[in-house]
Amino acid sequence: MPIGTPSGPAPTHSAEGQSTYGGALAVVTILFFMWGFLTCLNDILVPHLKPIFDLNYRQVMLIQFAFFGAYFLFSIPSAKIIDWIGYQRSMVVGLLTMGLGAFLFVPAAAVPSYPFFLMALIVLAAGITCLQVAANPYVTILGKPETASSRLNLTQAFNSLGTFLAPFFGSLFILSAAPKTLAEIRALSPAALQAYRLQEAATVKLPYVGLGIALLLLAIVIGGFKLPTIEHAQHHPGEKVNDSIWNHPNLIFGAVAIFVYVGAEVSIGSFLVNYFSQPEIGGLTAKAAANLVAFYWGGAMVGRFIGSGMLQKVKTGHLLGICAICAASLVAISMLTTGHFAMWSIILVGLFNSIMFPSIFTLGVAELGPLTGDGSGIMIMAIVGGALIPLSQGAIADRIGIHHAFFLPVICYLYILFFALSGSKPNSQRRA
Repeated sequence: MPIGTPSGPAPTHSAEGQSTYGGALAVVTILFFMWGFLTCLNDILVPHLKPIFDLNYRQVMLIQFAFFGAYFLFSIPSAKIIDWIGYQRSMVVGLLTMGLGAFLFVPAAAVPSYPFFLMALIVLAAGITCLQVAANPYVTILGKPETASSRLNLTQAFNSLGTFLAPFFGSLFILSAAPKTLAEIRALSPAALQAYRLQEAATVKLPYVGLGIALLLLAIVIGGFKLPTIEHAQHHPGEKVNDSIWNHPNLIFGAVAIFVYVGAEVSIGSFLVNYFSQPEIGGLTAKAAANLVAFYWGGAMVGRFIGSGMLQKVKTGHLLGICAICAASLVAISMLTTGHFAMWSIILVGLFNSIMFPSIFTLGVAELGPLTGDGSGIMIMAIVGGALIPLSQGAIADRIGIHHAFFLPVICYLYILFFALSGSKPNSQRRA
């Protein structure tokens, strides 16, 4: 499947005559790990902040709304930053902004204030947005176009390694070992309630300060590393391009597919701790349930390593369609059953989520050439689905219960099936 332009870029070479793409790919892969780790920590913040601030499902989903809403606000500006300063410097800007967002968790916990937490998440997500707009297309064009999907799946596998480890990290450092019930919290006096909120909110300080320091150090490393420049996929300000992103239907359909995919994945992940705590599902404590959430994200990690190899031999659209059918079926099974069967069937969805984002992304930006950066901005902007769909599912869960609110992700996976079979065709195939 052609990616970027019909002909691949000529690789840059080191003094020894060896391609520098391997080293560059390894460095950029670290970025995928970091933003996966930070994104998945939201799944721990949801059950942690819900009782502290006495929030319902719709209100607590504002965590995901604030985080993923930033993608909608900052994706196009991030694409313009790439046009202005290039891919590498844009990655450094993203890391520095992420570091600032992580440090803002300290004053948010010191107040403590739910709106302040949301503001810190917006800043953190703004940095991740800039990083994603730069790093995702950079990987697709950093080598042969025929293997772009396989390459992005491999780097996204390390993104999933971050999402796999984050729940364990959050369970250990953020979630309380013996949290108070909602009834106990509501029975506290105003002074005792404020003291409780300060105590519980303070658990986020050390983890996020540590992450902020790590992000600043990583920004220094990326800034000092000589990444190869891919001129054919770089659109410079003032440069005339005789094409438009709106002339590529695969990009438009792909943006919608990213919207519903991220929405479905985040909706499922955000509700798992509360879902597993339901008596008819698992009856688990929040801490025990958080450890199981890691298996949902771990399935995506395993699937991406497997998928990276399979995509060397299987067409991307075909494998994406199979995964969409399996994911929709497993969510439906979980809705229609109870107990451990319902619990493990929805955990297994993570395995089939695995190749979806990198596959949709590479199919969506196929044949964009110098518009790759702008197309990436559109695709990353569509990640706002992670803000809107979980919020919608939260409102539905408040009305009909969390168990049957999962019909929304099923609809999302059915659209991805359409994209895989028809909407993903680039112009060369449509015109043929």
